[in-house]
Amino acid sequence: MSSEKVHVEYCKGVNGLDKVILREIRGCSAEATFKPPKAIRGGIPICFPQFGNNGSLEQHGFARNRMWSVDPDPPPFPSNTSHRACVDLILMHSEEDVKIWPHRYECRLRVTLGPGGDLMLTSRIRNTNTDGKSFTFAFAYQTYFFVTDISEVRVEGLETLDYLDNLKNRKRFTEQGDAITFESEVDKVYLSTPTKIAILDHERKRTFVLRKDGLPDAVVWNPWDKKAKVMADMSDEEYKHMLCVEAACVENPITLKPGEEWRGRQELSAVPSSYCSGQLDPRRVFFSA
Repeated sequence: MSSEKVHVEYCKGVNGLDKVILREIRGCSAEATFKPPKAIRGGIPICFPQFGNNGSLEQHGFARNRMWSVDPDPPPFPSNTSHRACVDLILMHSEEDVKIWPHRYECRLRVTLGPGGDLMLTSRIRNTNTDGKSFTFAFAYQTYFFVTDISEVRVEGLETLDYLDNLKNRKRFTEQGDAITFESEVDKVYLSTPTKIAILDHERKRTFVLRKDGLPDAVVWNPWDKKAKVMADMSDEEYKHMLCVEAACVENPITLKPGEEWRGRQELSAVPSSYCSGQLDPRRVFFSA
């Protein structure tokens, strides 16, 4: 048995659904489960081919509500996955999808867990239409972070950038602060963002580092107290301990001709709280710990 297979386990989860467990070499685990037809409030839902309500499909598109399959024979990925646990998933068009979005596609996702706990998601979307038609789509990794106290969290790397405020009819503004902090509901799409964003959790003395490629935008969302109280799948106080920071392509959707493929990537790691977005290389800090 290969070292990669040792750290990947396939089993049954709740309600008999298939579950994939990726284990760190140290023995800790990160578990991915799926319970259709409702999207999961948490984890990293895949938003495709629509983001939000910006289109005719259900909110954030249908990919997060579909059953994906383990891809037994994935194409080669450029990233080095030696000494890492990984699983390849695939979502393809179905007759149900074609009725609401008349295109054929292959959506591949490689989920990789590194030896230090860093998590990498690599997506590949291909237009497999046979009628010569192009299609256009939006995409996002809707990443939910657990934080100790949202009022003590700051996000660095997005300061001075333009953003679309979804609470103000998507009007465009420029971020004025030296970092993003939270005192009320936030729902913003930051534009032309850097490849590295830091989420600092002061109370836990921990910083999440988000690195991304092929995804120029970044969505920042917290529903705050009033909206949390009317959300059936979120407790009244849960907004204090969560934050979504999402690598995305929203402002300028991607267009693929038949046979063309798009690739996007997100990598998450945790580093000491002394890290800030403009200083240390998180890989160097993380792996030297």
